[in-house]
Amino acid sequence: MKSLLQVAILILAVSGVLFFINGELSEGSKSGKNTITVYNWGEYIDPELLKQFEQETGYKVIYETFDSNEGMMAKIEQGGTAYDISVPSEYMVEMMVEKDLLLPIDYSKIPNIQHIDSYFLNLPFDPGNTYSIPYFWGTVGIAFNPTLLEGQTFESWDNLWDPSLKQRVILVDGARETVGMGLNSLGYSLNSTNPAELRQAVDKLKTLKSNVKAVIGDEVTQLMINNEAAISLTWSGQAADMMYENEDIDYIVPEEGSNLWFDNIVIPRTSKNIEGAHAFINFMLDPEVAAQNADYVGYSTPNQTALDLMDPEVVSDERFYPDEETRSELEVYKNLGLELLGIYNELFLEFKMDLNN
Repeated sequence: MKSLLQVAILILAVSGVLFFINGELSEGSKSGKNTITVYNWGEYIDPELLKQFEQETGYKVIYETFDSNEGMMAKIEQGGTAYDISVPSEYMVEMMVEKDLLLPIDYSKIPNIQHIDSYFLNLPFDPGNTYSIPYFWGTVGIAFNPTLLEGQTFESWDNLWDPSLKQRVILVDGARETVGMGLNSLGYSLNSTNPAELRQAVDKLKTLKSNVKAVIGDEVTQLMINNEAAISLTWSGQAADMMYENEDIDYIVPEEGSNLWFDNIVIPRTSKNIEGAHAFINFMLDPEVAAQNADYVGYSTPNQTALDLMDPEVVSDERFYPDEETRSELEVYKNLGLELLGIYNELFLEFKMDLNN
């Protein structure tokens, strides 16, 4: 009996300690005072910079990734995780503001904003940059390997329909990008809301069926590097990664036009460490940090000061740093609203299902 009583007391004591520890951990997680949770695209930051930020500030970084703007917004909207930082594209910033999912930026805590090129500030999707700060920018175009082709060039989107390219074209698994390619090939806007134009674009994409090898995401990079694929619809930074590893690869934005995109750092309303979020943003805007990050990621940095610290051959390459005149001929994705975005997604799904028939 005595031993049973001792065991019961021991169990109660251990339970009490565990309850206390759990409470402390829960409170720490809830407050987020010593951690920041970052939600970013895959392979979109130099991991060494996360370590450097932790060492310099004392904050611990919890890092998670997403593969689509829509998936990212849905998770933040659900509120299950208290993200302190996220990196949406321009049209998604606008949608998140409309849904009251973002906190305004306190610029008294972001002195490094001075290094951002004014061209990338005060854009229509976030006037005055109330909620967002530029992170990377680029274009959508065609990566191709001339050594695996028979002299084909890709000045026009229509070149992808060349009968000699059977089972050789890889498309990015994104509705705005792929449906946008169809719209551009017909001379229509990437932001078309015209049902007849959207139908025409998807019907044209279906005629590309015999040339499509796959519709995938980041996997295309390694396929192109290994000469297992010859042509892909892709983003400029992804093309830069391919070209770094395989010098035979080239990149072009077709003459009919394409997308000029901007990804941006924001602070979700779920943030439990607003102070840490501002510290992270200011750290990422430091010119040396921004230059190192751009070298690692391969996308174009909006940090004007950082450009002076980077390889001149890289920043003078107009395939990845097109001049303002060229940029003016490209289109930025607009916030089409959930209903129209749903239509784009449905049409894209229709196209992908047709590939399997």
